[in-house]
Amino acid sequence: MKFYNRKSELKELNNILKQSEISSKMTVITGRRRIGKTILALELCKNIKYLYLFVSKKAENLLCKEYINEIKNTFDYPIIGEIKNFKDIFRLLLEISKKENFTLIIDEFSEFYNINPSIYSDIQNLWDINKNNTKINIIFIGSVYSIMKKIFENSKEPLFARADRIIFLQPFKIKTIYQILKDNSVNDFKNLFDFYLFTGGVPKYVDLLVTNNAFQFSKIIDFMLDLNSPFINEGKNLLIEEFGKEYGTYFSILELISLGKTSRTEIESILEQNIGGYLERLENDYSLISKYKPINSKPLQKQQKYKIIDNFILFWFRFIYRNRSSIETQNTHYIKEIILRDYSTYSGKILEKYFSELISYSFKYNKIGTYWEKGNENEIDIVAINDLKKKIVIAEVKLNKGKINIEKLKFKSTNLLLNYKNYKPEFLGLSIEDSARFLTILPNRKT
Repeated sequence: MKFYNRKSELKELNNILKQSEISSKMTVITGRRRIGKTILALELCKNIKYLYLFVSKKAENLLCKEYINEIKNTFDYPIIGEIKNFKDIFRLLLEISKKENFTLIIDEFSEFYNINPSIYSDIQNLWDINKNNTKINIIFIGSVYSIMKKIFENSKEPLFARADRIIFLQPFKIKTIYQILKDNSVNDFKNLFDFYLFTGGVPKYVDLLVTNNAFQFSKIIDFMLDLNSPFINEGKNLLIEEFGKEYGTYFSILELISLGKTSRTEIESILEQNIGGYLERLENDYSLISKYKPINSKPLQKQQKYKIIDNFILFWFRFIYRNRSSIETQNTHYIKEIILRDYSTYSGKILEKYFSELISYSFKYNKIGTYWEKGNENEIDIVAINDLKKKIVIAEVKLNKGKINIEKLKFKSTNLLLNYKNYKPEFLGLSIEDSARFLTILPNRKT
């Protein structure tokens, strides 16, 4: 698949690259695995001099031997003696950058924690001394989000406040998935929604489906649930390294949220333990869940729920992890039946998220959220507010357009509108076929 999107990230990276011609700059690119961090960095470097170093799981002296070979292949610079530690590698690269400007990419930078954590202090000392008299553009890439956040955002860590930019790479937006499908002659909005539902816009997953010609719902399910599919163990592979030995509790919480147990009280009553600390870490350290409240709630209001941010993680816990015994007995047909049975209910919340993103493309609203009252009464799928122009959009979202009842929606909005007396309300019924009104037809070009 060709390179798509990332315009704003490339613009920012190019600005930093230009600044590095005067003095050295440090950029961090992080985000979940398969999000395209390495591809983004390499796209920046297509027409410039760069050195790419990957931190694999091996001894430091072996890594250094590998890095020296890469340096010799890239630079015409004398290397005297044997280098066995990364500190000397980094010092050497800084010396080279006194004579020429280049970009250094260090991929899986967080892996140094398992090899030799003192490397971070070594980098900090050399960076502080040499930053202003060298011209190196460093890009550190890391997939273990919790560790990367600790390295660069924890005030007790040596590299705290050293990065000039920290880019947290996000999945493709719906409009980018739409462009990719159009480039493959797929124009059905149902296909677009299914791609969004199952991949969440994660570039690698989108690429896998496109490469394997899995555009329709049935083909997507068949490919994802094939016994040799990379999706079967993907959730486990993504998260076990993040969670460590406590992964069982984290997995249980995520499974329950995926099943619709979205309040702390519900989850604690099932697990029979206090999970406050786990929820906080899932939100703040791992960026896997987020809390949300009714759109008009007060800051200290305790009425809140939790949701899994990543669409694929949500799908994996709901259907694959929950039915892992079927995987072990190679009965993926059973999981397909479960997906078909639950699709209408499961896709409802994803469809709300889908249209919330589409509505955001208009840049007309400063708040977009949802609404419910005590006891989950009078739930409203989407509320979008423009406080400047005093407008409020209240929308019901359903797969089946015929089941949308605008009069009922108006009734459910009675108490909500009491908080917005001077606002002009607009009531909408949205289904997949309404996607066109929010998506600009994009030309077939690199975006």
